[in-house]
Amino acid sequence: MVGIVIVSHSARLADGVVELARQMAGPDVAMVAAGGMDHPDRPLGTDAALIARAIDQAWADDGVLVLMDLGSAVLSAEMAAEMVPDERRSGLLLSEAPLVEGAVAAAVAARLGDPLDKVAAEARGALAGKTAHLAAEPCPGTEPGPAEHGPPAGPDGGRPLELRIVVANRLGLHARPAARFVQAAAAFDATVTAENLTVPAGPVSARSLNGVATLGVQQGHEVLIKASGPQAAEALAAVRDLAEQDFGEPGPHAAPPGAAVPGVSGPGVTPAAAPTPDAMAAAAVRPAAGTVLRGIPGSPGLAVGGAVQLRQAAVEVPREPAADPSAELARLDAALEATRREVRAARDSVAARTGEQYEAGIFDAHLLFLADEALLDPARRRIREGRNAADAWDSAVADAAGGWQRLSDSYQRERVRDLESIRTEVLGHLLGGRRGQPGGAGIVVAAELTPADTAGFDPALVRGIATALGGPTSHAAILARALGIPAVLGLGPDVLAVPAATQLLLDGDHGSVQVAPGPAELAAAEQAVRQRQQAGKRARQRAAEAAVTVDGTRIEVAANAGSPEDVRHAVEAGADGIGLLRTEFLFLAASSLPTEAEQAAVYADLAGVLAGRPLIIRTMDVGADKPLPYLPRDPEPNPALGQRGIRLGLARTDVLLTQLRAVLRVAAAHPVKLMFPMVATEQEVRAALGLVSDARRALSAERAAVPAAGAMQTGIMIEVPAAALTAARLAPAVDFFSVGTNDLTQYTLAADREAPAVASLNDALHPAVLTLIARAAGAAAGAGRWTGVCGELAADPLAVPLLLGLGVRELSVGAAAVASVKETVRVTDLAAAAELARQALDLPSADAVRDLVGSHGVGI
Repeated sequence: MVGIVIVSHSARLADGVVELARQMAGPDVAMVAAGGMDHPDRPLGTDAALIARAIDQAWADDGVLVLMDLGSAVLSAEMAAEMVPDERRSGLLLSEAPLVEGAVAAAVAARLGDPLDKVAAEARGALAGKTAHLAAEPCPGTEPGPAEHGPPAGPDGGRPLELRIVVANRLGLHARPAARFVQAAAAFDATVTAENLTVPAGPVSARSLNGVATLGVQQGHEVLIKASGPQAAEALAAVRDLAEQDFGEPGPHAAPPGAAVPGVSGPGVTPAAAPTPDAMAAAAVRPAAGTVLRGIPGSPGLAVGGAVQLRQAAVEVPREPAADPSAELARLDAALEATRREVRAARDSVAARTGEQYEAGIFDAHLLFLADEALLDPARRRIREGRNAADAWDSAVADAAGGWQRLSDSYQRERVRDLESIRTEVLGHLLGGRRGQPGGAGIVVAAELTPADTAGFDPALVRGIATALGGPTSHAAILARALGIPAVLGLGPDVLAVPAATQLLLDGDHGSVQVAPGPAELAAAEQAVRQRQQAGKRARQRAAEAAVTVDGTRIEVAANAGSPEDVRHAVEAGADGIGLLRTEFLFLAASSLPTEAEQAAVYADLAGVLAGRPLIIRTMDVGADKPLPYLPRDPEPNPALGQRGIRLGLARTDVLLTQLRAVLRVAAAHPVKLMFPMVATEQEVRAALGLVSDARRALSAERAAVPAAGAMQTGIMIEVPAAALTAARLAPAVDFFSVGTNDLTQYTLAADREAPAVASLNDALHPAVLTLIARAAGAAAGAGRWTGVCGELAADPLAVPLLLGLGVRELSVGAAAVASVKETVRVTDLAAAAELARQALDLPSADAVRDLVGSHGVGI
């Protein structure tokens, strides 16, 4: 990437130009400010030695572009160039481009990986957009060149692909959204042009910020984008997604009447961003006594207690410059290390208290951020440029969060919450004012909880959790389930207005919180809580026993595992086996692709720990959202719907065959089953089974032990609606189905499970999801196969009888839920459960299903 140096008589001006350009192009552009004189108060002037150091700091193999303001800045830059070593002279270019506009255009071009001459050309032409907007005659050298010699050819040499969008942004494609548009269009192997059909203007190259600026796109203008080349479709999809997000622009915009969202007919629609905690608190209305607030079930159970409001004090980040960069760097390093210690302690605490390494692994992302040079380098660079540690850290995190937030994939956008959590923790060490733990026993009420908040809760004090934001797959919900704390999420702002110590009745099964219930309701709830506690104790005492229904059918209750520690805890919890081994832990922890021998050794050790209990090994499910350094991948606009699971395995058969050989070796001596994730088509099943046969033949030829024909069961995950709908065709080819309800629910209801605005839709008890499960289970039974469930739904006490009634015969849950799920199975009659399931399929909503099951009691 080309480095850029900004030279100005004013240190503040140089810093401001760098800040502006980074905001447009992204935080990882190598830009260094060389403003003012090299004295403590940085007086006005220019300094050749300071410029030379800046050139060295910004140096890259692709060269360095130097932009200057006027007068002696040019002379000082020329003197600095003389100080550059001879071998670097050819890679240094002093540009006559305008300072501010040129810096922005150059930064965007550098971010795209353009060579030095093209970055310089973009800088020189940077006044074109302003010239076009003000209808002035263009200055020499600023006219944007033609986008193409004629219209670009399509992917097959024919007509190019086209996309029309209507821009809804209030200020149109001004600098920031234009930069985002250029970055999106340039991220693919495609030639992309843009043309303003309303003015008209263009076409211009979509790789050129100057060219896009000259289009003069304002709110309501229609833009035609054409793309050709191998990734033309992907480029247009990325631009469409960006336009649907208003190019990442916040605030009110209100598209003009009749403006259409890309790809959607009708009035313009823009997804609403989640409100901030402060905004929610300001909008909250105090609920009257007896009011029942409805939210989303996050963690099952009943809780009664006084409201304990947990609020994060607003952090005021000082923006004053710091006099001693060395001291500020030391302060930042100390805060980072203190935060690392706390994150590790929280991780270890969750693992020790729950035995769930997968849940504890939530904190791994936080540790990665605290060591991420792409985050730390910009913060340190800003400190060296004169900013204080808190200001530098806060702005670096804000830049990184903005980049994540613009992505369309839910998993990647969820990283913004991780970033915000880490931002707050580090600022707490730098500035004080950190949020503490609840001061007494009761039900914690908060706008939203971070993983660190939840991990620190003592279940003896925190009887329940009620939050205004969040959904069932948020990190707070996952940890609450692991810790056994009932939780209701997404209750809306009014829960924040509940006065402290107000009695609350929280129902984590149905997703409700009653404010100030009457004496009779409180007494009944407290009695129900005691009964559940006693039932939980009995369940734990019988956890190792088989789970047999009232009518004598044994149901296997296994555990999900994402590490060797999880497998050991599953055995201790009484699990009948491992129903889902997430093998990603092997690949994510390795610096190179694990060998066949390394994988086989780990699988054999885990099978040994299980001592004859079944082990279902799921092949690697790593997509572009969790890139492996040794397995390069092209970026994807939506990794959740991209090349992951079996799709990646079939694209990289070398990787999949290595894993299959390792599994077969272990299956020769242990009761191992094999499972493929993210299956959508019969062709994928046939191809995957063909690779199993290839691996078996190769091992046999090497005289290695393999399981006898038919001894190792092979199954697929049902998490794509297409697989459930065609289950009758898939079932004869495999030995079992395992339903992944988390993804199946998200894909069926088209509701991003991390988006607060639609979190209430993402309920696996929706009749549409249950219908797909019924279809898959029925097809499996018809072919003499069995069906399990390994998603979060399997641990929901209200869902267990429904799943059994739909034909599910294996449930795989977190180790902490094994005992309670087994106890629920023991009080379930399959005939009654089947009738209940039949009724549930005819209901209109998930809430209606919950009411139906609740009216019959959990044991039916």
